[in-house]
Amino acid sequence: MIPSLPPSLYAETAEPGLVFPPLQEELHVPVAIIGGGFTGLSTALHLAEQGVSAALIEAAEPGWGASGRNGGQVNPGLKPDPDQVVADHGEDLGERMLALSYGAPDALFDLVRRHQLRCEARQQGTLRAAIRPQNAAAAASTAEQCARRGMPVVYRDAAEVAGMTGTTRYAGALYDPRGGDVNPLSYARGLAKAASQLGARIFGGTPAVSLAREGSLWRVTTPQGALLAEQVVLGTNGYTGELWPGLRQSVAPVYSSIVASEPLPEEVAKAILPLRSAVYESGHITVYYRVDQGNRLLMGGRGPQRPIGNPDPVQYLVRYAETLWPALQGRRWTHGWNGQVAMTADHYPHLHEPAPGLLIGLGYNGRGVAMATAMGRQLSRRLMGTPQAAIDMPFSPVRPMPFHRFWKLGVAATVWQGRIRDRLGL
Repeated sequence: MIPSLPPSLYAETAEPGLVFPPLQEELHVPVAIIGGGFTGLSTALHLAEQGVSAALIEAAEPGWGASGRNGGQVNPGLKPDPDQVVADHGEDLGERMLALSYGAPDALFDLVRRHQLRCEARQQGTLRAAIRPQNAAAAASTAEQCARRGMPVVYRDAAEVAGMTGTTRYAGALYDPRGGDVNPLSYARGLAKAASQLGARIFGGTPAVSLAREGSLWRVTTPQGALLAEQVVLGTNGYTGELWPGLRQSVAPVYSSIVASEPLPEEVAKAILPLRSAVYESGHITVYYRVDQGNRLLMGGRGPQRPIGNPDPVQYLVRYAETLWPALQGRRWTHGWNGQVAMTADHYPHLHEPAPGLLIGLGYNGRGVAMATAMGRQLSRRLMGTPQAAIDMPFSPVRPMPFHRFWKLGVAATVWQGRIRDRLGL
């Protein structure tokens, strides 16, 4: 039985997607892709642009996972600072990683334009807002490191940020004009449509049951068929299972929750985010928000580590929004939902090639809209024969996290401690 799309604002408002039937035969293909999120869809589309027709299987429908349930923010960069990236990975690879990650929004919006994807795309900047002086100092340092590399990133002081957000909560912010936002489910469906129109074969309702070597090929077995492929891509991110040993244990699948308000009057919406930039806070526990094209405020953050379908389990986000903008008091909050993002121990996206012809990309640490799209292009380059050393992300072994089976307890403790420290200003 095909899992139904979970309730969310996007499920009600996204562009209709194409219907992709299940795989019901055995197909021989050059590339098999497992997972219909941004990683898999971007890989399929970039391959199709080069004339390679991949077959992609998705257990539900394209965008069913966190790709279609996230905050819709197109954020530049990696979690570690630029200087730290270079220190960790060396001058050559480190700078290429920075060019890839900070340029990922531009690449995404170019993809949207080239394929005319209808996904409410806006490139109106991203603010990393600091909630205390030490966070502001860190944001200023990051801005300086970016500016030193010629990036159009600037630091905004408290007064400037108040004018950009309608609240005096913040001590400062890093502003990157390359960021923006999309309706993520519409974006996923658009990628699927564009890829299929260029020759990719996409199958919905088709989970991968097993992955095994069969002679010189890989066999991906599904409930009603199979793919025999020269190369395979695993792009399952926060919904990774047991197809490859240790992979599920190499990331922590953390639920990220979002609430959406009713459509706000124009004067209220403009008072919150007059420039319509996307915002994510720099604190112990990240809260992020944007005003969409329907004038709804979308507030996101950590919530219960289980599926939710309405705003009740994350009322703290509603209360926080009303604290930031008292004009929201009494407004209705109509939707609440969540999805699982994949977090890594080192806070970098992970790229693996654990066997010849098998590629894996996952672990975007909350930056998956832009970075998973960028990873898809890197995976397609490797599939087309680019040497590992020329790929703009490092390859690493699959390393299971210690005590992975306790990840829910660890996340709950981290969230509780982080909220207390944020309240106390520590």
